[in-house]
Amino acid sequence: MSDAAPTVKVQPLLVRVAVVLVYLSGFVSVAIGILVLLSRYQVDRAEVLPVSLLGAGVILFGLLTVAVASGIARGRPGARLLLTIYLVIQTVLHIVTIVTADTWDWTSIAEVALYAFIGLAVWTPPGSRYFR
Repeated sequence: MSDAAPTVKVQPLLVRVAVVLVYLSGFVSVAIGILVLLSRYQVDRAEVLPVSLLGAGVILFGLLTVAVASGIARGRPGARLLLTIYLVIQTVLHIVTIVTADTWDWTSIAEVALYAFIGLAVWTPPGSRYFR
């Protein structure tokens, strides 16, 4: 048995803010996805399927982002990698939303800016040191 006490990771403030923003962005992505999905009733008949799939994709990756947030809070390196992958995919989905659906431009632009901040928070020091 060892007398050494287990080391406790101290969560940097930037990571704590990022965790809150990850939860927030996940829930906002779900809401935006639902609204994009419902906007399929306002597009031409030929665009119904792509808009429906786009809305479903935004909802799915929003929920996956919420699921990864607790791993981010615990400092898990795998969670940071998954979060980064999800953020990149969500950024692409929001760019497609900006291009295809004029109604959701401002919310998608705000989400992309939020994703950039979250990515910087978990990959730059001191946030990066927390995930070792």
